[in-house]
Amino acid sequence: MSMLEFRMLLGCSAVLFSTVVYAGNQREEKLSADVQASLHSSIINPIQPHLVFSNEEKADAWLSDMSNRLKKVAPKNPLVQDDFMRNRLLVTIQYESVRAGLDPQLVLSVITVESRFNKYAISNAGAQGIMQVMPFWVRQIGAYDQDLLNVQTNIRFGCTILRHYMQLEHGDTFYALGRYNGSRGKPDYPNLVFNAYNRYWQPAAVMTIAKNGQVKYVDYSSVN
Repeated sequence: MSMLEFRMLLGCSAVLFSTVVYAGNQREEKLSADVQASLHSSIINPIQPHLVFSNEEKADAWLSDMSNRLKKVAPKNPLVQDDFMRNRLLVTIQYESVRAGLDPQLVLSVITVESRFNKYAISNAGAQGIMQVMPFWVRQIGAYDQDLLNVQTNIRFGCTILRHYMQLEHGDTFYALGRYNGSRGKPDYPNLVFNAYNRYWQPAAVMTIAKNGQVKYVDYSSVN
């Protein structure tokens, strides 16, 4: 089932999010040598995050809109309430999402469900950080000195893992999210993520005012 089909099914229904974390249900699976090498390459390459859009206007519109939304999603989170840290976090999420071939709005929704943007979150099963990554992934595709409580490291792992599951499921977001949660085929976790998407992160045209006073709406929904 596609993202569009789920958005139509769920509409704009609201959901109350608890502090429960979910990705700790992931199970370690043996990876082929080719897949392991590919995922390792995605994790290791060090690149400074930056917004990936076709022009500065779209980038500014997206960052401004997401920044305003994020303050409301996690109002008690110090990482979110500091303007500089919030914008740096959003830039990292957008960059790592696009780098992995994922929709940044989907990744924002996953993070909302997984940790409410708490970079120090640790589940009972041992999943760590903002995207609740299980430590076995560091052993499988990372490097021994990588810290999953580092925000960029965690987001890179999370995006790489989710993209891996998207490829396994041939682009089916519902089943990929199920794999990320360790509950493939069950609707509870995908429903939480899609509800977060509908409630908080759906793209919208942003109104801007040019120097000459002209009002313009910028659609940032595509990076191109």
